Amino acid sequence: MTKTMFLPLLLLHQSTAAASTSVSTECTVSTMDDYPVPVRREVYGDGRIFDISHRYTMDMPSWERKDGLGRFLWLPASMKNGSLANNSLMKLPTHSGTHVDAPGHMIDRYFDAGFDVDTLDLEVLNGVCLNAAGPALLVDVPRDSNITAKVMESLKIPKGVRRVLFRTLNTDRRLMFKSEYDSSYVGFTTEGARWLVKNTDIKLVGVDFLSVACEDHMVSAHLEFFESREIILVEGLKLDDVPTGIYNVHCLPLRLLGAEGSPIRCILIK
Repeated sequence: MTKTMFLPLLLLHQSTAAASTSVSTECTVSTMDDYPVPVRREVYGDGRIFDISHRYTMDMPSWERKDGLGRFLWLPASMKNGSLANNSLMKLPTHSGTHVDAPGHMIDRYFDAGFDVDTLDLEVLNGVCLNAAGPALLVDVPRDSNITAKVMESLKIPKGVRRVLFRTLNTDRRLMFKSEYDSSYVGFTTEGARWLVKNTDIKLVGVDFLSVACEDHMVSAHLEFFESREIILVEGLKLDDVPTGIYNVHCLPLRLLGAEGSPIRCILIK
């Protein structure tokens, strides 16, 4: 080896050795950006995918509360306080935000028998053009009424449609973005629920406030839906800025054994 070749190799070896002694042995991940900013989105895939679940916040509405949901998330294990990892604790009612109801929610014999959210049919909660149950239909409800039998008939939902999301005045009034629970929200009346059960093939009913039933028909309308155990209710959907039409829908509740309700993440895909 010539001296001219030896000198560059020697310098390379020395610089590599020096670098190796300065490498951190800590098991942490370093990035080029010490202050990354997360991006929160409602629409994905160039406008093809809509997230129709509400983000959980302390000031979102909660049943019959004037000051919102309140604190629901704690950080008992924090890396800033010496813990190995950040580990949050969550405590909130199962019928908060965008959520699903199981038959045991208002029929006690079903609750005792174990008809909880873990027994709900995922084929009903997930509909695409390729499966037998078909996709979902997003419709606008007349803004001057609860969802009565007359309103249901006027929507002219075709037979064979198994999933319908009903957008109402609740979305226009942005009730899910207000802290105070508003009992004047729009929902199904008892006769409206009964008409849907008897005259349509709908098995998934989605609405844009915390209850599918209007305040004055709270229990009776729910019972119309729950009795057969075939219809699944998804409540508190975020339907603003989503065009009406036909979508693939995907809704996944948590597998909470014994729970009559569960938070749920729902998306629509064109």
